[in-house]
Amino acid sequence: MLQIVFNKISAAEVSAIPTLEQLDLLGEFQVTEVMLQNLDDERFGKIERDGKVLYRYIAKDYRIYFEVIDKKVVVHRILHANTFNDFLFRTQLSSTAGEDDCLKESKHFWKLIDEGKNSSPS
Repeated sequence: MLQIVFNKISAAEVSAIPTLEQLDLLGEFQVTEVMLQNLDDERFGKIERDGKVLYRYIAKDYRIYFEVIDKKVVVHRILHANTFNDFLFRTQLSSTAGEDDCLKESKHFWKLIDEGKNSSPS
């Protein structure tokens, strides 16, 4: 498994989750290099834009957005599914396209991710 690092924003997002739910969520969030190379697991998604690769992992009712930097999983955001649905509604993304395809094209999503990237690790 790769080392998992949370930035300040993602650390705050996970700390806002009730403790037992946190433990379940983080216990389920397992990432290996083999998983990322194959992406056979339906919980994983891959979003590419401007040569940058961002991964999505679905655990319980949450989506964890991260990238791999120097053999570390750097978590940028942890969003509840209901928050994501609200996000889709507010940005008026097409619900017929795949989730990752919609996100790839959304400036609002990338701004959200960049906020996480620009916060220092916790």
